[in-house]
Amino acid sequence: MERKRLGLTGLKISPLAFGCSSYGSRDWMPWALSEEDAQEHYKKAFEVGFSFFDTADSYSTGLSEEILGRAIQRFGTGRDRVVIATKVFGATGPDPNQRGLSRKHIRHAIDDSLRRLGTDYIDLYQIHRLDPDTRPEELLLALDDIVRAGKALYLGASSMHAWQFAKLQALAKENGLTPFVSMQNKYNLLYREEEREMLPLCVTDGIAVIPYSPLARGLLAGSRRSGTPRSMVVRDFTRPQDEAVIDRVISLSQDRNVKPAQIALAWLIGSPAVTAPIIGATKPHHIDDALAALNIHLTSEERAYLEKPYTPQQAQLDRNETIAAGQTASSDVLHLIR
Repeated sequence: MERKRLGLTGLKISPLAFGCSSYGSRDWMPWALSEEDAQEHYKKAFEVGFSFFDTADSYSTGLSEEILGRAIQRFGTGRDRVVIATKVFGATGPDPNQRGLSRKHIRHAIDDSLRRLGTDYIDLYQIHRLDPDTRPEELLLALDDIVRAGKALYLGASSMHAWQFAKLQALAKENGLTPFVSMQNKYNLLYREEEREMLPLCVTDGIAVIPYSPLARGLLAGSRRSGTPRSMVVRDFTRPQDEAVIDRVISLSQDRNVKPAQIALAWLIGSPAVTAPIIGATKPHHIDDALAALNIHLTSEERAYLEKPYTPQQAQLDRNETIAAGQTASSDVLHLIR
């Protein structure tokens, strides 16, 4: 795989990020694979050229980080050739100070992540969510301390309103603190509300975009159609009108003689705003599908065909917070990301 620049930094990453939330404990998530079952996926990921790996300290309460760290030692070709991204915010224990973005929690969380990952620095340290109990100034000072101490090279953010992200960036720059270089947000053919404000903001400011859930939890792979048992486990994408989008993904995949997942991922990769989607792999063919999508170049007509059935919806930051939907971004509004 060729390498892409992470935003305005000098860091080069693979054009796909390898998501590690799928590996850990079934006590955390019923679909999580054990470390033993994860080995073939990590081995293949390194063999085909993945260099960018994304995890979080809350995934399986730290076990995901441990598995990634051991996989890098086993299958990697050197720490200098691997880009590790992890996240802080989620609960890592029962105490109230073992969660959130307080200065205390971040101080302990970074050291715990370094220990679990078996490394002395993290390439991209991301805040998983915003903490309503921590002032932005405290958060930014804590993160700046980590960068100055050499424990993290770059900072990233995830899942927030565009105005919140803009405020954090302004505060950091005004006070000489380390700004964020990336945004990890939900973005796919079934959820395009990020086109309203976040994506134009990131393009304008040179922020790398590394979307999660590129296949809308499998719906865009065509295997979880409405009314099937598999569709019932997908909570974030339940609108009847989404079926029209999925129909077009399947139709175009048939015309192209490729899989629907490859078409959906190719659409995301083809967006000028997107740096590297995060792909999850619980079966070997998931990696093959992602690699194939890198070689599918959709025409402007094909992209328009896929996008046309989309209708606006409530913007989702997480399962507990939504904001009223306005008019979704249209092609003439999105000139910044076309």
